[in-house]
Amino acid sequence: STHSIQNGAVTLHTSIYPKQGAETIILLHGGPGVPDPMLDVVNTLKDKFQVVYFEQRGTGKSTNAEHSYTMEDYVGDVNTIAEYLDIEQFHLFGHSWGGLYAQIYANMHPGRLLSLCLCSPSSGTNKTWKQTEKEVMQFNKRTSTSDEWMQMGWLSLKGMMGSDKAYQQMFRLVMCNYHKNHPDIMVSEKQLTGVRARSVNKTRKELIKYPMLDTLNDPSFPVCVTYGEQDIYGESKQEVLDRYPTASTYLFENCGHIPWLHVPEEFKEALSVFYGMSVVM
Repeated sequence: STHSIQNGAVTLHTSIYPKQGAETIILLHGGPGVPDPMLDVVNTLKDKFQVVYFEQRGTGKSTNAEHSYTMEDYVGDVNTIAEYLDIEQFHLFGHSWGGLYAQIYANMHPGRLLSLCLCSPSSGTNKTWKQTEKEVMQFNKRTSTSDEWMQMGWLSLKGMMGSDKAYQQMFRLVMCNYHKNHPDIMVSEKQLTGVRARSVNKTRKELIKYPMLDTLNDPSFPVCVTYGEQDIYGESKQEVLDRYPTASTYLFENCGHIPWLHVPEEFKEALSVFYGMSVVM
């Protein structure tokens, strides 16, 4: 079912997959500013959990009238959803930038988490975010033709100047790069229409300003970190692994940045093991 959840001037367009008496898992999509309903992930998790997915502030159908994108704002959105559901504790699953969003949440409110699953997460805030962006740029340069690379640069510039359409076209090229070794996977046009330049640009600025994240040496909740062997990050991945020394870690072969599309069976199995679900293949 679809809900519009208010947090001040922000309306969060939220999908709730209810399950009576079950614990709740909240999903955080990537970007920033690129909604992705992650239906394959939802379908894997909804047998065990009440699953909640929302388009992040200022993205897709979610509004953000005051255009504020601080990390405190983002964390507040998750708390608002938890209050709406009347739950004190929940599981958090984040992909890509959503995996950094989840880490920022865990840094602020570790006591509210039942578990933390980071799927190909961005590596960190502050100078680590700058480093991560550089690595992703290098990945795209390596993976693109010189024409595509030039086009990306041009679209990125127009996006920074505020064009939604330019970022939508740029992210289409980026997604094609993500799936280069998986030519049968189509890029979702519907997903790209939800990309908003303002949320991309403002969130990036806030991430660079935000302090470096703490190491969680002994969290009270289980942590899982997964990457693909052909993922988009470089050396900075090590910072995530160092930040969560207790994490179960998975590195998927023949897999890029989107494991539920690239290696669906292996990914489903990893989630089943982490969440203690019986594997239904």
